Amino acid sequence: MAGFIPGQRWVSDSESELGLGTVLSQDDRLVVVLYPASGETRHYALRNAPLTRVRFSPGDNISHHEGWSITVNDVGEENGLLVYSGLREDGSEATFAETMLDNFIQFRLASDRLFASQIDALPWFSLRHESLRHFCRIQRSPLLGLAGVRTQPIGHQLHIARDVADRMAPRVLLADEVGLGKTIEAGLVLHRQIQTGRIRRVLIVVPENLQHQWLVEMRRRFNLQFALFNPDRCEGAEENPFEEEQLALISLEYLLENDKVSDYLQQTDWDMLVVDEAHHLVWDEDKPSPEYQLVESLARQIPAVLLLTATPEQLGQASHFARLRLLDPDRFHSLPEFIAEAERYQPVADAVQHLLEADQLTDADHSAIVDWLGNGAEAQLAALSQPDAAADEARDSLVRQLLDRHGTGRVLYRNTRAAISGFPERQLHAYPLPCPALYQDLEGRVALYPEQPLQADFDAADTLWWLEDPRVEWLIDTLKLLKRSKVLVICAHAETALDLEDALRVRSGVPATVFHEGMSIIERDRAAAFFADEEFGAQVMICSEIGSEGRNFQFAHHLVMFDLPSHPDLLEQRIGRLDRIGQRETIQLHVPYLEDTAQQRLFEWYHLALNAFQATCPAGNALQHEFGGALLQQLDHPDAKTWEALLDTARNQRLATEQELHNGRDRLLELHSRGHQDSVQMIDAIEQQDNDFQLPIYMERLFDVFGIDSDDHSDNALVLRPGERMLDAGFPLGDDEGVTITYDRETALTREDMQFLTWEHPMLQGGMDLVLSGSMGNSSVGLLKNKALKPGTMLLECIYVCEAIAPRALQLQRYLPPTPIRCLLDTNGNDLAAKVSFDTLDAQVESLPRQLATKIAKTQREPVENLLKHAEAAAQGQHQQLVQDARARFSRELDEEIQRLKALQAVNPLVRDDEISALERQYEQGNHVLQQAKLRLDAIRVLVVG
Repeated sequence: MAGFIPGQRWVSDSESELGLGTVLSQDDRLVVVLYPASGETRHYALRNAPLTRVRFSPGDNISHHEGWSITVNDVGEENGLLVYSGLREDGSEATFAETMLDNFIQFRLASDRLFASQIDALPWFSLRHESLRHFCRIQRSPLLGLAGVRTQPIGHQLHIARDVADRMAPRVLLADEVGLGKTIEAGLVLHRQIQTGRIRRVLIVVPENLQHQWLVEMRRRFNLQFALFNPDRCEGAEENPFEEEQLALISLEYLLENDKVSDYLQQTDWDMLVVDEAHHLVWDEDKPSPEYQLVESLARQIPAVLLLTATPEQLGQASHFARLRLLDPDRFHSLPEFIAEAERYQPVADAVQHLLEADQLTDADHSAIVDWLGNGAEAQLAALSQPDAAADEARDSLVRQLLDRHGTGRVLYRNTRAAISGFPERQLHAYPLPCPALYQDLEGRVALYPEQPLQADFDAADTLWWLEDPRVEWLIDTLKLLKRSKVLVICAHAETALDLEDALRVRSGVPATVFHEGMSIIERDRAAAFFADEEFGAQVMICSEIGSEGRNFQFAHHLVMFDLPSHPDLLEQRIGRLDRIGQRETIQLHVPYLEDTAQQRLFEWYHLALNAFQATCPAGNALQHEFGGALLQQLDHPDAKTWEALLDTARNQRLATEQELHNGRDRLLELHSRGHQDSVQMIDAIEQQDNDFQLPIYMERLFDVFGIDSDDHSDNALVLRPGERMLDAGFPLGDDEGVTITYDRETALTREDMQFLTWEHPMLQGGMDLVLSGSMGNSSVGLLKNKALKPGTMLLECIYVCEAIAPRALQLQRYLPPTPIRCLLDTNGNDLAAKVSFDTLDAQVESLPRQLATKIAKTQREPVENLLKHAEAAAQGQHQQLVQDARARFSRELDEEIQRLKALQAVNPLVRDDEISALERQYEQGNHVLQQAKLRLDAIRVLVVG
């Protein structure tokens, strides 16, 4: 076991870009290393820390952190630390300990490996160069974190994700209506902020019943491996368990039950907090609920906060104010002031409605706009009567200015189905069936799920309920009629799902699969894949209620609800598995129910009172809460007259609420939340990237070099397995036995058992890191076959990298990622790189026997060393230009953003001071680091013409 002493200098084998590390501490389990150049700290397990001790030898030139250097004459040791003695450039003697070493010292120079006869295979050199080019391009991409996830590119989601994720420590409320993808928006924000380095440690707090859904969504869609903290994980922990994970998921109920776990959580540093179902946090000015107080405490200490909630108007202005107060308590400190301010927006929202529809503005509209924008708006209002082009320009300008001043526009995003196109229609098919004698005989147990007592009654074990339940016979007949269609069947309980699978197998032979909470994630994936397979898969999937959480079965459009859930939110979740943006077919809803039972009355409640089958019901939760007691009374002890009155009352209240919501639609907020032109551009760019063949070509080369076998699986899918000549067991294949991948987004959306390989997938990023973090392929010798050149002629190909080592939070990778600079020198020192491309040259190079390659490297050392001076001089000019361009772009963009936010803050107080201050610090620190950008030799290839 390696011994680590504070002050020793080590380098990370897997993250060499962090620079030179300094040991901070060591205990029985962990060693803590600080990387001053990049501002990062890492905790490594002592037994397998991927670290290499930095030890220089006599003759090496090393730099002091103050900028001067020495040529080492002697290396000693004091108290476990190395001490270097040598001569400075002026000839004077100097001595300093390793703690004083420059943090930017380079390691594993390609020329040193070449002259030491450490020569790599030619394909490795090519792969290294290609990896550098792709890594640079990925880091510069404006789509980083948005394009590489398993989601359908949808305009409003991309707009919100980029708008929020590109802020420093965003604090926002995501309040889209059901079915518009709040969870996906949150995942996109997380993924982009993690990919760009703005955040590393994330805490998600959700209701207990949503833990599994979030865990699966984050893993399947975004490749984010969250650790679930539950009693099994936390109880008995002697140390803070949250310190061991970067990404944590925990239920709100568990936090409230366990003070010790809650204390551990609040003692941990987090970069971002995500809270789902935030509308359940009950707030009262005099006495907030424990749930609210806990989240408020977390939100005070965590810089970035995402709250996900139902559409705010459903719950009233006090509840809406309570959510906003969690985000910015200084701005939202008084409920009466908030209500008064909100009333000012309604006339402006009406004016915007008329502007967007190009209607004639009323005097009230005119006054509202001038009140908000000042007299300077008069000229643009007058221009609305000009010819079309001038009127359109004036209209767009007015809307933009009004958006900038919108009261909650920077902290609240809300889209409604009324404002977003692309949703399918719904058709309801109801099937009243006679209640069988089997259930009539069960006194007091005829309820919503009448089969349950028989499933639990061992005395009735010989009575198979599904032999006599008419819903089963109806289901078999319906599946035969729909034999060419995929059908999703959802029922409330896993036992019922399993029994229905037995019934279909015994009575019909219809190919079916089942999906329930008792299955492992792998088993669920296999079941979902079997259902998704068009050619050989199951016609029907039978799900328990969990089947309506977190899974996308959009390829089907027939939904059978074998029974009905007890809450309208669950009903909407069921329908939402098929009713999604992009669904091309009309959703066919099939609902069988037993006549004159609680099933019929619940069906009538959802259909006649809530209209929840054929449209979303934003008021459903509030109505269920208000009338829930009366509904339960009627389910158990019906009275025809009372029942009709209840349906009428609830229906009228729903219609009134829906009208109120429609009248209160804030078109300014919807426009701000939806985006338009930027969304279209992002979708087009993602589609273009999806259709680019660079990724599969690069991955095939990566697989070939690392010894990964690739075989066809099906259309658009491959099976990867470790080959007999696998180069590195650490290659992130994902499974020791093999994994199925696809590069096709449509395939990935229907086959969640397959890995969706993109430029942001952990397999690609991990494989690329294996290539670039070490010396793999940075020293090579080859035979150049070119008849135009004289045999025996030598060429030297050098790959330099221009880079600025800095904390990723500074976002410098957008402006100056590690950028390859290629030089190709002839024996006279002329750079031919501009005339001969890498690919053209690479196609003419062949491998040499290792002994001959080693001999060439040794005999050509002197001319290579001379040419390296010419190469560095040529690369230095390109390096300086790259740094100059990066600094200019960095300064220009940040200065524009700082000035924009300052101007916006003057009219919208939701622009926080700390947001502007963070950008100003980024501006100052970023410019300083860019000035220190280094040029390093990354790879070298000697070519001899034969």
